[in-house]
Amino acid sequence: MAISKLKLTPIECNNSLSATEDALYVLGGRWTIRVMIAILGGHSRFNDLQRSLNKISAKVLSNELKKLEINHLIERKVFADQTPVLVEYIPTEYSQSLKTIITALADWGKSHKMKIIKNE
Repeated sequence: MAISKLKLTPIECNNSLSATEDALYVLGGRWTIRVMIAILGGHSRFNDLQRSLNKISAKVLSNELKKLEINHLIERKVFADQTPVLVEYIPTEYSQSLKTIITALADWGKSHKMKIIKNE
């Protein structure tokens, strides 16, 4: 159901709130979307991700990666045949569904920033 109608019925409102809460539960952390953008952008190794995401601690990044893996947005691949062992975080096919959301959010952010700057 799209929220494009001007006024929602109480049931539609409750359904939209519930679905939005579910989405924010998965994506609502301070770093979650940023980590996902970095992974979708081609960063796949832990240190590479940490460097691309300024100021994220190793502990927080590790927790974010675990959360994304639990929610089937990334896959952790271990290459044990290499020394040292190589670990990569690969976006799943399912994670591609986030691209339109991330793009829309980035577009809105750019427009909002311009509006704020213009009105200062």
